[in-house]
Amino acid sequence: MYNKVATDMNFPAREAEITRLWKEKDIIRKSFHHRDGSETFTFFDGPPTANGKPHIGHIETRVIKDLIPRYHTMKGQNVLRKAGWDTHGLPVELEVEKVLGLDGKPQIEQYGIEPFIGECKKSVWKYLHEWEKMSDQVGYWVDMEHPYITYEDDYIESEWWSLKRIFDKGLLYQGHKIVPYCPRCGTALSSHEVAQGYKNVKEVSAFVRFRVKGEENTYLLAWTTTPWTLPSNLALCVNPGHTYVRLTAEGDTYIMAQSLVEKVFAGKEVSVVETMPGKDLEGMAYEPLFDFAVGKVKDAWRVVCDDYVTMEDGSGIVHIAPAFGEDDNRVCRENGIGFINLVDNLGCMTEDTKWPGVFVKKADPLVLDDLKERGLLFAAVPFTHDYPFCWRCDTPLLYYARPTWFIKMTALRDNLVRNNRTINWMPENIKEGRMGTWLENVHDWGLSRERYWGTPLPVWQCEDGHLHVIGSRQELREMAINDPGERIELHRPFIDAVTIRCPHCGKEMHRVKEVIDCWYDSGSMPFAQWHYPFENKEQFEAHFPANFISEAVDQTRGWFYTLEAISTLLFDKAPFENCIVLGHVQDAEGRKMSKHLGNVVNPFDALDKFGADALRWYFYTTAAPWLPKRFSDEAVQEGQRKFLATLQNVYAFFTMYAQIDGFDPLAHPLDKVELSLMDKWILSRLNSLIAKVDEDLAAYRISEPAMAIQDFVDELSNWYVRRGRERFWGKGMAGDKEAAFAVLYHVLVTLSKVIAPFVPFMAEEIYQNLVVNNVPGAIESVHLCDFPTADPTVVDKDMEEQMEALLEVVQLGRACRSTANMKVRQPAARLYVKGAVFTEAYQALCEDELNVKEVVFTDSARDFTTYRLKPQMRTLGPKYGKLLGKIGQHLAAMDGNEVVDAFARGETVTFDIEGTPIELAGGDVLTEPMQKPGFTALEDKGVTVVLDTNLTEALINEGYAREVISKLQTMRKEAGFEVTDRIDVCFACGDVLADAIQAGIGMIRSGTLALSVARAEADNTFIAKEWNINGQKAVLAIRVHRD
Repeated sequence: MYNKVATDMNFPAREAEITRLWKEKDIIRKSFHHRDGSETFTFFDGPPTANGKPHIGHIETRVIKDLIPRYHTMKGQNVLRKAGWDTHGLPVELEVEKVLGLDGKPQIEQYGIEPFIGECKKSVWKYLHEWEKMSDQVGYWVDMEHPYITYEDDYIESEWWSLKRIFDKGLLYQGHKIVPYCPRCGTALSSHEVAQGYKNVKEVSAFVRFRVKGEENTYLLAWTTTPWTLPSNLALCVNPGHTYVRLTAEGDTYIMAQSLVEKVFAGKEVSVVETMPGKDLEGMAYEPLFDFAVGKVKDAWRVVCDDYVTMEDGSGIVHIAPAFGEDDNRVCRENGIGFINLVDNLGCMTEDTKWPGVFVKKADPLVLDDLKERGLLFAAVPFTHDYPFCWRCDTPLLYYARPTWFIKMTALRDNLVRNNRTINWMPENIKEGRMGTWLENVHDWGLSRERYWGTPLPVWQCEDGHLHVIGSRQELREMAINDPGERIELHRPFIDAVTIRCPHCGKEMHRVKEVIDCWYDSGSMPFAQWHYPFENKEQFEAHFPANFISEAVDQTRGWFYTLEAISTLLFDKAPFENCIVLGHVQDAEGRKMSKHLGNVVNPFDALDKFGADALRWYFYTTAAPWLPKRFSDEAVQEGQRKFLATLQNVYAFFTMYAQIDGFDPLAHPLDKVELSLMDKWILSRLNSLIAKVDEDLAAYRISEPAMAIQDFVDELSNWYVRRGRERFWGKGMAGDKEAAFAVLYHVLVTLSKVIAPFVPFMAEEIYQNLVVNNVPGAIESVHLCDFPTADPTVVDKDMEEQMEALLEVVQLGRACRSTANMKVRQPAARLYVKGAVFTEAYQALCEDELNVKEVVFTDSARDFTTYRLKPQMRTLGPKYGKLLGKIGQHLAAMDGNEVVDAFARGETVTFDIEGTPIELAGGDVLTEPMQKPGFTALEDKGVTVVLDTNLTEALINEGYAREVISKLQTMRKEAGFEVTDRIDVCFACGDVLADAIQAGIGMIRSGTLALSVARAEADNTFIAKEWNINGQKAVLAIRVHRD
């Protein structure tokens, strides 16, 4: 009927057995379809890249993403849980380059684009097994048999359809803009990609002297943080509305902003010769720093004006190189200054400079050395700042003027902000904060990539500059000069070979060479996964927008943004309704995990060590989902002990006795038994828990229901079961014992369903053993069951509040015993309680639990507590001097309660010492609460508990008897007796202990299942052991009872 339950901590082995069961019974697939036809709930799974290994953060995202769909499935909804794979982009290309020993685009093209693409397609699945294994181990249930894959032609065709619509709206355009560019990857990046790669770096900035033409020893002092751009300098820019000065220092004349003189010339003697507005400097000519561009650019090397120049840093004069900055480029265009770029596509200085082939960052010191030799370097100043690096290959990004295809997101700024406000972001501050701010300041999306493995940009162009965007394979075939056939692969180089006839001029059109940002792939998944609009129109409409998504916080600038952007572009609505944003997983010290620090946690090591349920529970309970998690073995083990091990022990306790007594749940239904107070309480708590977990999960709250479950399991184990163990010991199956079995069975079965979305493995183990093994025709998995429904008729809030008050008193009472060093098994006469009240039935529970003869409720604890009184030296010293010692002695002898009461009434205390009248106010006396001898008191949350520690002879004897019971129970366990075995007991000891045993013989018999207890020598049929029982030596002996 019931399988024996292990109580060790080997959760991973038990989870492996459950995984096998799921596969044997095909439970996962059944869970995807057993709600077919019901109300739809849609979850979008953010697609990982399978050519990268999973890390510990992926466990966090998976356990959160798994919880909500499981819950809604159990609530009766048909939940879409379609897996996806992000398969395009530079991460794949870089991996293939390493494998093939290639370095950069020229070598790729020499190798051949077609074979390179073939290798990319294979590389995509390099770590597929690891991802599938992790999903299996962690219990992450998504449909991996029918995933969406971004490199499939159907998916690409849907993206082409979307881009054609965007083009037709006038939102897709090619611009020659300054864009962030990775010289290693040879392509531009979008703003949301740049946002993911910033690092704090130390570099050298430079103050440079630009010689003013026609004026001896006069310099315009400009500042730059990128010395490598100085060879491309074509202008200097000032703010027309700010004040500038001409000053002399160390024999030279400088021109710079007045407000920055003190900072730049700190510690140097200067003399201001003239002040003028920046506007007056406009047109001033200066000598080029280098001659690399002389004769190639017209109307350069002069001062221009623009409001973008600030006075926060530098000199108030900005060096302008139009090839390397958006503002630089704009200012030069507006002022009719030409263009020059002395850096090649690999990020190296060109042949026109002194440093051909040197990477720009390595050129910084070479440029500065050259200027220093010629007396043009005023100062080189180290500084620290955030600088963008390529998120894929970790190369410093450069800002280049490049021809790039853009989506005009700035035209939809208001729509984006409006749609974003319809989303339920968790935490709420993401809506107007991190996400809202990003959208308020949205840039046009730099869509194109000068690479190979990606969705080809479906733009064809003729020699006259006409453009046409292809939106489907059918359109491609209809317009192609030579039909490529229905099976053409929509990747480079195959698609590059297809030419079409220009609809404007009839000339041949060729596809532009770019592919698109792989983030556009993942952001298109709501419709592209269905091959919409070419098929599955009803499926798409039924599952859009999604009810729920969740990923880490960095995706606000990644997948969350691209989902919102594309959905707004195409459908002008938010693509999802609810989003839980997850904090990152850090190490135990709060540091980011990295190979460099050696603090990376292998997710498979963690799963093998702790099991999935322990890791899931850690991520649910350690902090709110959006906060960073400081991961450590100790933190995981704490939750494992507090929750999983505690529940496992309760479950093991039940199955052990249920097997012994042959408990049949169908023969002993809950509604046919007579419930005790504790039974009614635990059932009320269970139904309150169901209501809370149901309400919280429906509102996407994670930590709150998990902690409520943990608290319930603690009360179930350490209060309900521990208080009711003896109910399972009797013979037969009737009365109180029947109720104990029926209630605990019902609680465990119901609880298995409540916890199923959180800890699917343990929930299944409990359900299989208690239900499937014992109830013919039962649903075959807990994950195919309905989520429990709370029964309000069973909930008794007054009962729960009284029991909560009782448990608070019990906790304080235990602490009082510990403070008084009074053993738990030593009865006490009384426990006084102030600030909490409960009825007689709960009072009896409290007396039994704390081993006190009587609980007394009181409105005042003054009979047991008082105050220690001491003179306040600061006020009394100047007034009474040498009498302070005797004042202290007098205060120590006074009634502390009466003194404190007098002060509370605003009165003073007076007495006489050596003929000197003493008058003390409240501020003259230091008061400290203390207990009266024979009492121990503690207070918390407005509840005061006082334990009477005075012992009578009868109480001491009972303490001996209870200690004997404890020792005999230990011996039973050590001897391996069955829990139902009746025993015989012999004891040998002094008269003091013997009298106590005789007085408590009834208690000893019932507490140990002893049929005989005798003061006698034990023969060799007994197992004997020497003990020290509260200072009394004794030999106790036991054996299984013989008739």
